[in-house]
Amino acid sequence: CSAVDACESSNGGCSAKAECRRTTPGNRACVCSAGYTGDGIVCIEINPCLVNNGGCDRNAECTQTGPNQAVCNCLKGYSGDGKICTYISLCSQNNGGCSEFAICNDTELTERTCTCKPNYIGDGFKCRGNIFQELLRNSNTSRFYYHLEALSIRDIAGPGPFTLFVPRTDILKSDPRVKDWTAKGVMAQVLRYHMVGCANLLYKDLAAINNVTSLHGDLIHISYSQNSLVLNNKAEIILSDAVGTNGVIHVINQILVP
Repeated sequence: CSAVDACESSNGGCSAKAECRRTTPGNRACVCSAGYTGDGIVCIEINPCLVNNGGCDRNAECTQTGPNQAVCNCLKGYSGDGKICTYISLCSQNNGGCSEFAICNDTELTERTCTCKPNYIGDGFKCRGNIFQELLRNSNTSRFYYHLEALSIRDIAGPGPFTLFVPRTDILKSDPRVKDWTAKGVMAQVLRYHMVGCANLLYKDLAAINNVTSLHGDLIHISYSQNSLVLNNKAEIILSDAVGTNGVIHVINQILVP
């Protein structure tokens, strides 16, 4: 007589995910394979994510990859290996995309607000100070700033409001009259002829009037020609409405002469 092997046929009636083990002749035990749980007759795959988030950080997602196997991935807005996830401050990198003259505040995951600092105005992504400062920050207007500095003209650093008509940098550099005006001591008068006090005149405001009085005292004539605003029938406004805390800058393509 030979002992009956209870596991010989159909895995002894055990689950396909179980091991059939002979115990005594004619008897067997069914043991679920690693990664499975059950009585051996029925074996169910273990999902580790169901208990304690699979050992992942509470700010991570646990994803089952196999029997009792899982990976941890930090949620959006966090960084780490999944076991430990650290909040990523949007404001910690490049000021959160805000202006250098703005304050970045983290509000919630993947969100932040940008607010211009005191003495600056704008939407937080672009913030401007007073128009005297802004002249230097723009290559189109920086030459005008240097001429003001050289002559210690600080009118437009005050509270304003002011409206500036600024000849583009390349115009100021190339016009030979600038050197003559400087030598004759009249450059300050020319510069002040490009400034209007007590008025914050946007492009749309200029389109509705015919004249403005400059800080030099002379009138500047305004007309509309070929879809553009023209000053003194000569200088066209080519860039407009650069608004600062104390006024507005318009860039023109000619020098105004009083």
